[in-house]
Amino acid sequence: MWPRLVANKILRKQLGSNNFVADFPSNEVSEELILETPSVDQPSSNLTSTVVNHHKDTNTHKYKVFVSTWNVGGVEPQEDMNMEDWIDTSSDIYVLGFQEIVPLKASNVLGSENSKICMKWNSLIREALNKKRHNNINKPPDFHCIVSKQMVGILISVWIRSDLRPFIRNPSVSCVGCGIMGCLGNKGSVSVRFRLHETSFCFVCTHLASGGREGDEKLRNSNISDIFSRTSFPRGPLLDLPRRILDHDRVIFLGDLNYRISLPEATTRSLVDIRAWNILLKHDQLMMQLKEGQVLEGWNEGAVEFAPTYKYCPNSDVYYGCPPGKKGEKRRAPAWCDRIIWRGEGLKQHVYNRGESKLSDHRPVNAIFTAEVGVLRTLRGYHSFFVSDRLDGGSSKFQVSSTHNFVWKRRSTSWKL
Repeated sequence: MWPRLVANKILRKQLGSNNFVADFPSNEVSEELILETPSVDQPSSNLTSTVVNHHKDTNTHKYKVFVSTWNVGGVEPQEDMNMEDWIDTSSDIYVLGFQEIVPLKASNVLGSENSKICMKWNSLIREALNKKRHNNINKPPDFHCIVSKQMVGILISVWIRSDLRPFIRNPSVSCVGCGIMGCLGNKGSVSVRFRLHETSFCFVCTHLASGGREGDEKLRNSNISDIFSRTSFPRGPLLDLPRRILDHDRVIFLGDLNYRISLPEATTRSLVDIRAWNILLKHDQLMMQLKEGQVLEGWNEGAVEFAPTYKYCPNSDVYYGCPPGKKGEKRRAPAWCDRIIWRGEGLKQHVYNRGESKLSDHRPVNAIFTAEVGVLRTLRGYHSFFVSDRLDGGSSKFQVSSTHNFVWKRRSTSWKL
């Protein structure tokens, strides 16, 4: 194994296969697109959004996209886990990223992927997204998983309304390990690419280098540089698809970025106690690096108006180290480790907040966007596929009562659930 790992580091190869889990094989999508594309003569009913001319062949429509990141600290979820403060249920597309779905010990880092944990998380997501349908007389559309991919502790799961599914093309994944020896998957990224109508999306779920010492932020900058340079997607049968992250139309970067607050620990804790977010954010490493142009130049982040998401004592609202722990015990000052940032003119963020689940020592972070998507004008007569009737919808509260069983079947480069 070790010679192969050394070779991977030298050659900067990708970590992990291009296989992924989905509710349907990726090679069936384009066929369904042809079969289910509506006729231009079909009437438009109850059109709720203004169509804006993009250019002579396309129109622009908007969809609501929910994005969440959560480091679950290696804790396995219970089957009756309460997710009501976590997932907004009024969106069209859901992108849920996790870190440390398994403990980052040697057997997990060097071993095979734990599919049972992925199945459990995907079952909980499916139950949460589709439960509203069974309680609503109008029966809103089901949601389907178009990509789910794990690399060691990193998991990204992408879900979409069933009536949008025929317009998803070329889903694919790319894994980059930045951990031990610069190539193992205890740190790194899992990126997902797909095209919705005529617009390409890329979602990058990351877990960057840890550490609260001065200078550790440069390791995280280096991880990001590695992820951008080593992530590569297939060009597609017509050789017209973007290969690199930054080549896509809409890009969202989410995860446990691990940037800390560059202040003495005692000062940080006292400012957290009085909720002096503005003062703390002036010393937030990610914001400082962005401002100095050291990393992610030209990217955007919404206003951070919530408490630091790391590090909490288990099953409590008390930050780790408050009150002081045992002598010699590692201390972790509070920090905004968990972030969601984006680039692309067609993205607008409406919500940026955190959830309050006490499952791990991190709190989940959520964002809601509207994304502009180019749609061929020949399809403009069919409203329900393009225009979201959920853009003004609110969230719904729910309980997860059970999980669904997944059946896995290998098919080309995807796996069927």
